[in-house]
Amino acid sequence: MADSAERIHVTRSRANPGGTAADSRDTVPFRSRKPAWLKVPAPGGPTYRRLKSMIREEGLHTVCEEANCPNVGECWERGTATFMILGDVCTRRCGFCNVQTGKPTFSDPLEPLRVANQVKQMGLRHAVITSVDRDDLPDYGAGAFVGVIRSIRMMAPQCRVEVLTPDFRGQEMPLARVIGERPDVFNHNVETVPRLYPQARRGSKFLRSARVLRMAKEMGGAEVVTKSGLMVGLGESFEEMVDTFGTLREHRVQVLTVGQYLRPTENHLPVVRYWHPEEFEALERAALDLGFESVAAGPLVRSSYHADEQMPAQPEPDAAPPASARNRASDATTFA
Repeated sequence: MADSAERIHVTRSRANPGGTAADSRDTVPFRSRKPAWLKVPAPGGPTYRRLKSMIREEGLHTVCEEANCPNVGECWERGTATFMILGDVCTRRCGFCNVQTGKPTFSDPLEPLRVANQVKQMGLRHAVITSVDRDDLPDYGAGAFVGVIRSIRMMAPQCRVEVLTPDFRGQEMPLARVIGERPDVFNHNVETVPRLYPQARRGSKFLRSARVLRMAKEMGGAEVVTKSGLMVGLGESFEEMVDTFGTLREHRVQVLTVGQYLRPTENHLPVVRYWHPEEFEALERAALDLGFESVAAGPLVRSSYHADEQMPAQPEPDAAPPASARNRASDATTFA
């Protein structure tokens, strides 16, 4: 038998993501016209151009660009942005995400200071810090979040800090390091309903993500607001969405965002349908009825969209929420 060839890693591009991207009669064709409520002006205002130049000069990444966010023009014109640390190559292959996947090589010990300096120059009141998944690192990237939080506290103490983290593989110690820095908001998106995880979120588990959110609240208490977000349009039902909301409330999530999935390329998961704005209003009412303190639901809502306006009026006390009407039990030992 011939010797096997050496395995060469090739970074998976945005045009070849994970997931199943096959179209069918039950999905929306990629090049079909989008509903009127999903149309936004192309970015290009003076503030947008200035911030784009500043971010490029510093060699930083923003999820606004990497994920093709439809709100990038509006948010940047308002002088806000979401910074993506630890490079722009992710170790997981979510079928909906436009961030490239592969074996990351990015390592910059000065990145926390550069991000904090950018936050200071932009005069942000509320900075959102997120990252690609870095399952290749021993601490899954937790140390970089710690460094950014500390640097922002030092250089821009008036700015609130929201972190949007990976699940750290469900490990408590990396999470504890991040929560120990007391970010104002801890955000971890569950993205979709549990049934669609094998299709949309390879390498992730819904209950593991829910457990991360609950542990974050238990560790941070009243000092840390917990937040999560989901998309619609991948084939979920209204009932599944509300049931997922209930699970998040049982895991002590306080703030919720819900938006429409928009397919980045033909090779990403197809859109099953576009939800009408009235359906988002119904989702928002259902979420508020379950006890969320702040809910943003709409076709163009994204996790970091107007994040400074999503803060609850009063922090939730360090106590477990009331039992859900569905009376489901959850056992933390079974989620990892």
